[in-house]
Amino acid sequence: MSLDVHLFPCLSDNYGLLARDRATGQTACIDTPDGEEILRQAARLGWTITTILNTHWHPDHTGGNAAVQVATGARIVAPAAEAARIGHTDVQVREGDRVDLGATVFEVLETGGHTLGHVSYHSLEAGTAFVGDTLFALGCGRLFEGTPEMMWNSLSKLAALPEDTLVYCAHEYTAANARFALSVDPDAAVAARAADVFAARAAGEATVPTTVGQEQATNPFLRAPRLASALGLGAVSDVEAFAAMRAAKDGFRG
Repeated sequence: MSLDVHLFPCLSDNYGLLARDRATGQTACIDTPDGEEILRQAARLGWTITTILNTHWHPDHTGGNAAVQVATGARIVAPAAEAARIGHTDVQVREGDRVDLGATVFEVLETGGHTLGHVSYHSLEAGTAFVGDTLFALGCGRLFEGTPEMMWNSLSKLAALPEDTLVYCAHEYTAANARFALSVDPDAAVAARAADVFAARAAGEATVPTTVGQEQATNPFLRAPRLASALGLGAVSDVEAFAAMRAAKDGFRG
């Protein structure tokens, strides 16, 4: 792999992410939930932050932009559709744009739904995708701004990436997601994964990254069309099945 990724917890349930191109040492932080902690982690590793890759405008993803940029001079790359809400940006990106981090190339994927202009960053060569709050391990983001159709299209875009793609999401929500998955999906693979998740969390271990293949096999939101009967639905479209799954999770208290 051409990329080293360092993941660390910050705030209440966010993950900070640093990605270092091995060929050049150039380093990106993916979102800035806690600027001071990001700078501490980079200094501990001896990595020089040159780029900030924002996925969306929410403050727990952009709140440290200024602190990191002042300390490092890093360029801020952000979704064009949300640049006004993020504040100062240096590079505004859209679907299909390319962001170079040294020798590592990221393609920009528009993955709206959680927010309207949310983007993800995918490097085919590095086999890595940074997906913000669109796709979670065993879950997906809430629809604060977008429609079910928009989010389903975004999830389908991510699910179409190579199965061995490492997926880095921005929060540790997996145990709660696993409890919901068990309530709607009787598949043995889901039960086995949930057991692994609960054991990892009990040991204080992260459940991120996941892989596209693992999410295809066990994530109830990607599997929503196949689980329509478990939601008491008849013949419905894929979007309708997803919308029902998202509504069920929104109301889940297990």
